[in-house]
Amino acid sequence: MSKTEQHIIEQACRQLAQQPAEQPRLSALAAQSGWTASTFSRRFKKIVGVTPREFAGAQKMRAFRDALSAGANVTDALHTAGFGSASRLYEKTDRDLGMTPSAFAKGGAGEVMHYATAETAVGWVVMAATERGICSVQFAASQSAATQSLIERFPNADHVPSPDSPELQRCIEMLQDFLAAPGALPDLPLDLRGTAFQRKVWRYLQAIPTGETRSYAQVASDIGHSKAVRAVGTACGNNRVAVLVPCHRVLRGDGSLGGYRWGLETKRALLQAEAGAG
Repeated sequence: MSKTEQHIIEQACRQLAQQPAEQPRLSALAAQSGWTASTFSRRFKKIVGVTPREFAGAQKMRAFRDALSAGANVTDALHTAGFGSASRLYEKTDRDLGMTPSAFAKGGAGEVMHYATAETAVGWVVMAATERGICSVQFAASQSAATQSLIERFPNADHVPSPDSPELQRCIEMLQDFLAAPGALPDLPLDLRGTAFQRKVWRYLQAIPTGETRSYAQVASDIGHSKAVRAVGTACGNNRVAVLVPCHRVLRGDGSLGGYRWGLETKRALLQAEAGAG
């Protein structure tokens, strides 16, 4: 990949991100690059990891989320982000927000999250799931602290204690088994909520083999964003599905642990267990 090619794609990304409500068409971006539309799309996906259409849609969703978080109502946020109609917005919300727009704006209001807590080889954990999949796995020092961490993330959701749910219990048992004897990551349905870039980082993390680690710089380079080392760190920090999205496998360039949302001792314990299993 040449520096010129990288620059062209970066410029296109900036155009799509800076004005989500008035994004240029694919044909216009391709014309600016001097490539055909198909060549532009192919090179864009190679560098960014998603198609121009997917990237543009993610920028609209980002603008929509930002407007909601700033206090706008759903209708105003919809127009701010450039969605032509409410129906087009709602076609994307399940995948990109993980819940309806109103629920997201109100801290999870109207969203039902079934959850259960359990002790594991590295401490207490709370696992929560929507009808779409597991949306949260968090470590804590105690059972009550684990529950509190979930409530703080979505304060207005309907949190349903479900320790007897066979499906949720099966997922927790699979996580417990992995933490006791690390092997391949459990194959469980996930309801991940983030930007296109964050999801790209999280997908990469899920592909790191058990017992191996990567540096933040390696992750940035491997996903085609070599200068986005800090953004990779932020994406790891925003991950709320511990272990199943193994952000603990990312270290600083000098081999030191770096950060970890659930504490460096937990990160060290996870890495030591996985290294022993490898």
